[in-house]
Formats: sequence, C-alpha cells, structure tokens
Amino acid sequence: MRIALAQIDTTVGDLAGNVELVLSWSKEAAGHGAHMVVFPEMALTGYPPEDLVLRQSFRAASDAALGELAVRLNDEGLAELAVVVGYLGGGVAGPPRNAAAVLAGGRVVATYDKHHLPNYGVFDEARYFVPGDRFTVVRVHGIDVALTVCEDLWQDGGPFAVAGEAEVGLVLSINGSPYERGKDDVRLPLIRRRAAEAGAPVAYVNMVGGQDELVYDGDSVLVLADGTLLARAPQWTEALLVTDLRLAEARGPAGSAPPILGMAVHRHVLTEQPVTGYPMLPAMVAEPLPEEAEVWGALVTGVRDYARKNGFRSVSLGLSGGIDSAVCAVIAADAVGAEQVYGVSMPSAYSSEHSRTDAAELARRLGCHLQVVPIGPTVDAYLSGLELSGLAEENLQARVRGTTLMALSNQHGHLVLATGNKSECAVGYTTIYGDAVGGFAPIKDVPKTLVWRLATWRNASALARGETPPIPESSIRKPPSAELRPGQLDSDSLPDYVVLDAILADYVDRDLGWDRLIERGHDPELVAQVIRLVDGAEYKRRQYPPGTKISLRAFGRDRRLPISHRWRETAPGSG
Repeated sequence: MRIALAQIDTTVGDLAGNVELVLSWSKEAAGHGAHMVVFPEMALTGYPPEDLVLRQSFRAASDAALGELAVRLNDEGLAELAVVVGYLGGGVAGPPRNAAAVLAGGRVVATYDKHHLPNYGVFDEARYFVPGDRFTVVRVHGIDVALTVCEDLWQDGGPFAVAGEAEVGLVLSINGSPYERGKDDVRLPLIRRRAAEAGAPVAYVNMVGGQDELVYDGDSVLVLADGTLLARAPQWTEALLVTDLRLAEARGPAGSAPPILGMAVHRHVLTEQPVTGYPMLPAMVAEPLPEEAEVWGALVTGVRDYARKNGFRSVSLGLSGGIDSAVCAVIAADAVGAEQVYGVSMPSAYSSEHSRTDAAELARRLGCHLQVVPIGPTVDAYLSGLELSGLAEENLQARVRGTTLMALSNQHGHLVLATGNKSECAVGYTTIYGDAVGGFAPIKDVPKTLVWRLATWRNASALARGETPPIPESSIRKPPSAELRPGQLDSDSLPDYVVLDAILADYVDRDLGWDRLIERGHDPELVAQVIRLVDGAEYKRRQYPPGTKISLRAFGRDRRLPISHRWRETAPGSG
C-alpha cells in the first residue's frame, strides 16, 4: 500500500483555509498514487487552539468543517482515497477531545477520540482531562490500520501495546509535536520502541510551521517494526512523504472485539479488496539538519509565521551594532525578506563610533532599510524635567529607544522585534518599556553563547553559497555592552557568558537547587549572584513579548514561577 504523510502548516481558527489545505494536499497525494494520506493532529482547527475549544461556536464549526471536508473530497473525485485528519472531537456539548477521523467515499468512516488533550504549556491537563478507553482500527485494502494521536506515543503499555495484541498491520501516529533542541534524539528512538511494541510499522506525521511561541519542524518518519527508518521528510518545510509498504493482511472479523489491555477495540471496514500490484517507489530519507541549521530554521519559522498569521508584512527593530540585534535582523530578513526589514539606529551620547558603523554595515550587507534617529535631544528633554541619575538615567535611554520604535511601528504598521536573548531575560538585563518593547522576540529562548554560534554559522553558510556574510565580524568579536554609560560592558556586572549560561542551564532549564548546583562545580558566589538575579526578574519576564520556543523550559510558556513568593535557594545555614 502507498502511504502519503502530509506535514502541513495550518492556521489556528482558519477552518475554511485548513479545509482547502487538506484538499489540495490530498489531491497531490492522489496524483502520486497514494491509497492513504495522513494529516497532522488538529489539522482542521490548527494547533493548539487553547481555550477556543471551550466555545460551543468553535466546536460546532469544527464539526461542520469535518463533514464539509468529507463531502468535498468525494466531489473532487477523491472518494477512493482514505484521508486521515486530526480534528476537535467531543461534539458541541461534550468535553473537547483531541481526535482523528478517517474520511472516504464522502463520509466519516471512523473516528478515534484521544484520552486527553495535551499539556506541556499547550493545554492545562487538569482542565481538559477526558477519560477514554477506545481503540480504533480501520481496515483499508485488507490491512488493519490503527489510529493514535500525539501523546499516545509517550504512553508505555498504551495504544501501541494494544496494537501489538490486536495484530494490526500499520499504526498511524498524528502529531503536533513542538520543536525543542535535541528532541529528535528522544523522539526517533521512542518511535522505534513503539514500532517494536506494536509489531508493525509506525507512520508518524508531524505538522510544520509556527503558532505564537511554538514552532513545529515536521520531520515526519516511517519506521518499520524492526526499527528500520524507511522514510523521513525534511525539516521546516511543508512536504508530502510518499512511501510504499508491504503490510501484513488483517486477521479476525470486523466490528467490536473484547477489550485489550483495558481498551475496547472497534474495527471499521473501509475496503477488504487488496491493492493491485504496482512498481514500488524508492523511499525518501531526508538528512537531519546540524544543530545550528536546525535552530536557525526554528527561529526563522517563528518570525515568518507570527508575522504572516497576524497580518504583518514588515518588521522593525533597533540596530545597535551588537550581536543580538544583528542576528535578529538576519533572522527577520530570512523570514520576511530583507526589503521588509526596517532597522533603526538610535545613537545616544554614549554610543561608540563602531556601534553606528557596524549597524550601517549590517544594513548594507543585508539590504534592509536603516533609519538613524539620534535620541540625545529627547533624553536631554526628559532629564531637564525629571533630574534623573544613575541607573534611572541609563534606563531612560533604553525607554526612549523603545518609545521611538513603537511610535514608528504605530506610524508604518511594522511588527517590532525585541532583540533580547535568554541569558539577559534570565537575569533581568532588560528594561521594561525599553528594550523589552515589541510584538515578538526572536531570540528570547536563545542563550547568549548560542547567539554567537548562530552568527558564526549563518556567516559561514552564506560564504558556502558564494554570498557576502551578513553579520560584520566586529559585531561578533566585540565585548557585549548596552552602552548606557561611558565604557560600559556586560562583564562589569555579570560573569562571562560561558560561565553564566552554564549556571542558567542548570538552574533554569534543569531546575536544580543550591546543593545540586554546587555539586555540578559552579562557584558558590556566582551561583548566589545568578539565583538572586533570576528570582528577582520574574515580573520583567511576565511583561516580555512572546518569542520562539526552542528549549524544554522557555520563559513565559514552560517556566512559570510566582512573582510574589519567599522561597529562595540559599547555601545551607545561610538562612
């Protein structure tokens, strides 16, 4: 049987557009001779719909879209194609369910309602938990095909074990699995284990694209029962992975069967007629991307889809001549085109000459717009009326820059990008209503040390293609500085970023307490400083713009601590 896995980029709430997307990719699958095409989790509603699932109007529209899709597939001459699609189940009145449906012949042949809707910052599991004990099998061309949805894959002794006991010929796993660095090191071995557990090939399809802070890398795969990776789709692009499989014929009668491992088994028959023999296609196995290319793809996808899905055609950002704004500018250019990137240089009395020239050189290399707006007169006007000094005066400069960017955005309709990185957000080295302004933060979840690696990689990638490296070398080499006072450097008040990021990885990403941090070899004095800074900046992070998630513990989505609390990680005996 020929299977097509359609990793597509859907839009939350655009049910009509998503129906059209499924139709067009189904036609392409049929054109490739596929007998079955499989779409990602919640493809009809877009994913994740979050609290939209609580609205009866949204659920009713989802039900209607599923019925409309079944009819239109039939009207478009695709009645013989089995189409598997994720949708919002549970009906108008029932609790919302994460569901899959098989469509053919103008009707909904079978559905599978998942036990619960996902958590991990996407849904609140306690709110959406729905018990379920049904296992759905559809017989397609004499092959028993089992349906699973997303987190079934992560459940030991769950639906894949039932599939093994039921002796199915193929297991479909439809997913909306958000990207995280290194996730494939866990995901692919897990799919192999589940294929062994099911004793059958597993067809895993994942969506691609961005939704708010989440991005999906695709990377759909087809794994045989013995763990062989038969086919793999590319990352970060819509694709149709068409693969031929030799599958075991169905055993046993259709209809309901006694429960297996606590799950009632329902076998629905679409067609018993085997597929007529045909020449097999060679399987496509795309190579996984190197880490920097993979992360860059995530960041570009995040900006591109956030802008596109929210109706922005252009972006603006402050260009300081530093590494963070340079990397954000290049990400934006790769996402929406350099001609739609509007950089603003806002020199103050403390801005160095190289900051101005590096910003101009970046704009020249990239081909983006650059406007120079000196902020000295505005800062002086504020100071003459407020008599600020010290930190308040320094932060005033950042706030004038933030106001300038937002004013230009208001005038021209640009999406303002905040350029802070994860290291700065962690320790509170951002100014509320200053450099923290904006609609989206591309590198919010990117540690400073990774920012440098990405800049070096992107320049090398340009060279390899015979292009001019977009980021000036001086922006990469220069010591980081906010330039809010004469001679200021980040190192004046922070550890070296290599040291800082190592502590943050353990404290923020791994949630290690004081004892474990010291066991890991971190300097106690630095640990105390970093903990104090991180814990004191939670209120700032709550007001920071959304940004692309690339880690397991992204600020704002995964790591949510109380702003008001008195727990402190301290050395034993220190109180």
